[in-house]
Amino acid sequence: MLMSVHPGVMGHDPVSLLHDWRSVAALIDHTLLDPAATSRDIIQTCSQAKRYGFCAVMVNPAWVMLAGAQVHGSGVRVGTVIGFPLGANLTVTKLAEAEAAVQNGAQELDMVINIGALKSGDRVLVQSEILSLARLAHAHGAILKAIIETALLNQGEKILACALAAEAGVDFVKTSTGFARSGATPADVALVRGVVGHQIGVKAAGGIRTAADVVEMVEAGANRIGSSAGVAIVREMGAPLDEE
Repeated sequence: MLMSVHPGVMGHDPVSLLHDWRSVAALIDHTLLDPAATSRDIIQTCSQAKRYGFCAVMVNPAWVMLAGAQVHGSGVRVGTVIGFPLGANLTVTKLAEAEAAVQNGAQELDMVINIGALKSGDRVLVQSEILSLARLAHAHGAILKAIIETALLNQGEKILACALAAEAGVDFVKTSTGFARSGATPADVALVRGVVGHQIGVKAAGGIRTAADVVEMVEAGANRIGSSAGVAIVREMGAPLDEE
């Protein structure tokens, strides 16, 4: 069930994105997941998202209500993380966290899969957990992105994680939390896209800091970008200075 916030982006020539900062902004989840972030930081991040037209703001669960109030009526979506950053919570804990998030106004849930269970070969646990989160999200009109944390997986595990997530009905498969030893790579994005096809989104995240990085990821198959450097990226491409 792919719920594309910005349909048609995948059809763009990736290189042409360099000439249109607004198209790039529309791909970006403007992210602030620093545990030391303050309410003032969240408000500033939301202001930037509105100013530049980012797809969403991605904040920790405690800030969902504040972010929602800040971007209300702007078209910017509110996203949060579930089971973050390790994915090792009990399924019931992730479900409770997700339920609270959507009740507080989250429209997008980025959930870390149970990485240890995947590496242990427990397909049933991994897929049933993703399925239960997808059903909860969709029942509330939200979308679910499954974070597979590619830096911790071998090639076979990456393929399996993507296949299980796709079969469970996720809206996006996301490469990384940004908290592991490495983030998105073009090779991993291409692999994910090859497994999930074009009915499911692919979000590249982790270490994406320049316009060239964005183009590289889109060319590999990403149609959403997670980055805390969104302002720097669009300013590199000619967006006006952030006046705050």
